[in-house]
Amino acid sequence: MKSSDTDAQRLMAMGYSIDLSRNYSVLSVLGVGFSLTNSWFGISAGLITGINSGGPVLIVYGIILITLVSTCVAISLAELTSAYPNAGGQYFWANELAPQRHANFASYLTGWFAWAGSIFTSASISIAIGTAALGCWQLTHPDFVIQSWHVFLGYQITNISAFFFNCYGPILPTVGQLALWISLLSFFIILVAVPSKAPTHQDAKFVFANFINNTGWKQNGIAFIVGLINTNWAFACLDCATHLSEEIQHPEKMIPIAILCTVAIGFITSWTYAIALFFSMNDVDSLLETPTGVPILALFHQAIGSKGGAIALEALVMATGIGCQISCHTWQSRLCWSFARDGGIPFSSYFCKIDRRLNVPLRAHTMSCIIVAIVGCLYLASYTAFNRKTSSMSKMERSTRCRPAVKGCIVGIKALKDLAAGPSNKMSTILPAEAQALIAIYQKVCKNTLDCKPTTQPSHTKL
Repeated sequence: MKSSDTDAQRLMAMGYSIDLSRNYSVLSVLGVGFSLTNSWFGISAGLITGINSGGPVLIVYGIILITLVSTCVAISLAELTSAYPNAGGQYFWANELAPQRHANFASYLTGWFAWAGSIFTSASISIAIGTAALGCWQLTHPDFVIQSWHVFLGYQITNISAFFFNCYGPILPTVGQLALWISLLSFFIILVAVPSKAPTHQDAKFVFANFINNTGWKQNGIAFIVGLINTNWAFACLDCATHLSEEIQHPEKMIPIAILCTVAIGFITSWTYAIALFFSMNDVDSLLETPTGVPILALFHQAIGSKGGAIALEALVMATGIGCQISCHTWQSRLCWSFARDGGIPFSSYFCKIDRRLNVPLRAHTMSCIIVAIVGCLYLASYTAFNRKTSSMSKMERSTRCRPAVKGCIVGIKALKDLAAGPSNKMSTILPAEAQALIAIYQKVCKNTLDCKPTTQPSHTKL
């Protein structure tokens, strides 16, 4: 039997028809998945949070810690995708694993959290790219003062540009692979250029033993946990590949490979990238107070010694960010479409339609992008409110990857029997309940800690 026939039968057994062409390969799915997670880009975008909340110690050791947790997440996602390769991802698994009387509610709540999380993730990427572009302009025009509306304009341009890339399905697998190679090439260039051009280098003690606490928390341990939001961001959105399950052949085998490779590549790139940056760092205070508003750009300027060179490296970061945003739009559109297909959003019958000519869920994609554009208006009203809402909704999205795994622990033997049907069932013998319990504990600790406020104000308030 052909693989396409087997995939179709499996999808029909779940109660769904074939709506999208299976044009993706494992490399293109990896391209979309890693381009969205893009661990080294995440470290660049959130560098200031990490410096204030632990400094080099937080990022260097935090990456190792979050990689261990992310590996647990990836194994759980791989198991579930192997057993239930469905574009709905977490909300579909919640429905399958939860007790019958709670299944609909659990699925509905998980679906909304996942989609809302993808919307605000897209918003955070747009704001990062817009801020980076303005930072480059400010670096060459010192008298220029960045205003909120400037950032808002950059935000909307980024969102609209990524929208058009996702309007024609046949090119998306190629775009995903291109984004992957751009990210890896940019990483390599920066990894070599910054340490080699830096006029001076920090010693090993600064990189591996220097702890900075500007959070306002008196306890360094609490500051470290708060700072983990930076390294956690570097391994966000690992579920992206699961939502392409209906666009690749043999998803029960290929999707787990893409997910686990995303974590592996993410650790290698982010850890070596962070170490290279900290060895090349000269003046931490100037990074915290840079008028560009982009600490990584200021670090490039310190190391390279020329504005042109710093902007060239930042352009590589921005190109990587654009690929990240395109992948994020792919992710959020599939989430919206699959959720609408199951009647999870208002006017589901309209938004669940696939544009057969373009081979994309164009209506779901358009609505998601419009909501992202509206969310950007919050930035004009309040920078703090925008950051707070983005952080909160991102935590909700992360919690959706925890729920199905925890439900798997609760239902126990039944879940493991169901998961045995997938080709990746051997992962269940590695760390099934242990991995899922670690995910649950980590999510709970981080959520409770990050929702609290310090009793004193930090010495640096510009984040």
